[in-house]
Amino acid sequence: MPIVYEDVALDAGYRLDPLVNEQVIVEIKAVDSLTPIHEAQALTYLKLSKLRLALLVNFNVPLFKQGVRRLAL
Repeated sequence: MPIVYEDVALDAGYRLDPLVNEQVIVEIKAVDSLTPIHEAQALTYLKLSKLRLALLVNFNVPLFKQGVRRLAL
């Protein structure tokens, strides 16, 4: 994902985890617990891509539903 600031493309870039239907960013983790930095990362991807919805998924949990967070702008 390229970084564009005030119509200037920067050489640096971000590597997104899956992007579903060019509408939903899925940020995949396998950590003991999700921290605010994980949410900040997903929100940054949303802001840079100008999308509105992200799913933050942690696979290191006993039940899948315990590891899914929905983030929206």
